[in-house]
Amino acid sequence: MASPIDLRSDTITKPTPEMRRAMADADVGDDVYGEDPTVRALEERAAEVTGKGASMYVPSGTMGNACAVLTHATAGQSAIMDAECHIYVYEQGGVSALGGILPLLTNNDSGLPTPEEVQGHLDRPAWLHPAVGVVCVENTHNRRGGSVAVPADLEAVHSVTSAAGVPLHMDGARVFNAATFLGVGIVDITQHVDSVQFCLSKGLCAPVGSILAGSEEFIARARATRRRLGGAMRQAGVIAAAGLIALNDMPARLHDDHENARHLAEELSQIDALGADPEAVQTNIVIVRTDGIGVAAGEVVERLRGRGVLASLYGPTMLRFVTNRDATRDQVKEASAITLRLFEEIIEERKGTAP
Repeated sequence: MASPIDLRSDTITKPTPEMRRAMADADVGDDVYGEDPTVRALEERAAEVTGKGASMYVPSGTMGNACAVLTHATAGQSAIMDAECHIYVYEQGGVSALGGILPLLTNNDSGLPTPEEVQGHLDRPAWLHPAVGVVCVENTHNRRGGSVAVPADLEAVHSVTSAAGVPLHMDGARVFNAATFLGVGIVDITQHVDSVQFCLSKGLCAPVGSILAGSEEFIARARATRRRLGGAMRQAGVIAAAGLIALNDMPARLHDDHENARHLAEELSQIDALGADPEAVQTNIVIVRTDGIGVAAGEVVERLRGRGVLASLYGPTMLRFVTNRDATRDQVKEASAITLRLFEEIIEERKGTAP
C-alpha cells in the first residue's frame, strides 16, 4: 500500500541526506560548558541572520517561547498575546504554570495585537491590574491560516511597547515563511522585535530544534531559564549540524510549499462553503471550514485518511492542511483532487438526507 500524502503539518518533514551526513560527521563537545563547536556555529549564524546580539539553541519552539516569556517577565505580571496564538492555545499553559504569568488576550482577524489594543492594556491602572511584562506576537500565525505580519505593523506595535519599556517577543516558528512571502530578509522582520524564536524542524526540515535570539544580555539570562526548564544539552552538535543546513540552505525552497498551498486552496475554492480562498493563502497553511456543508471536520479527516490523505483536525468544523517538502507538487495535486471529490460526495450525501 502506498504511503499516505501527509499534509498534517510541516513538522513531519524528514532530514535531508546532507543533514544525515552532517549529523554523522559533526564535531561535538559538551554544550553545557559551551564547548560544542557545532552548536556555537549554529548560534552565531542564527544571531547573524536575525540581526540580534546572540542566540541560543533549544530543543523545541515551545521551550524557546517559554524561555523568552519567563526571561522577559516575572511571576504576577501579564503577557499580552492573541487569543488564537500558539503560546496560549498549544503550549500547555506553560507561561502560567511555570512562570506565574497571566495571559492577557487580544482578538482580531489578523492575529496581531494592534497598537491600540496594546496601549489599552498598558494604560490600565497598575494598582488594580498585573503589570505587563511582555507582549507576544506570532508570525506567521498558525490558527489565522498562516497569515503574515508585515514589518510596518510590527514596527507600529514595537513603538508602543518600546515607549512603555515592555519587551516585544515574536513566536516566529515559521518566520522564514513570512520572509519568503514578503520577499525580504529575516532581519527586516526581526528588527522590530526584542526577541524571536524560530523553528528549524518545520519547513526547514531539521529533525529537531529551535533558536531563541535577542540581545547578549537577554540570551545570557535566557540560558539560565533554559537550564531551569531542563533544556541544556550535552553533545548537541549532532543535531545542531542539521540545523545549520536547515538555516543556510532550506529557506530557498519554501516558495514551493507556498505555491502548493495555493493550488490546494484553488481546487477547494470550487466549493464556496468551504471558505478556501486562494487569495487569502499567504504561506503554506490552508484552513477549511465544514459547517457550511453540514459535516463534522473529524468525519472528513477520517474519510480522507481512508483515501490516503492526512489532514489535521482543527476544531469541530475546521481542518488544516500544511504543505511541506515531503509532499511533492504531484502529490499535492493528487491530494487536492481526492479532497475535492470527497467534499462533493459529502454534499450529495447531505442532499439525499435532507427533509
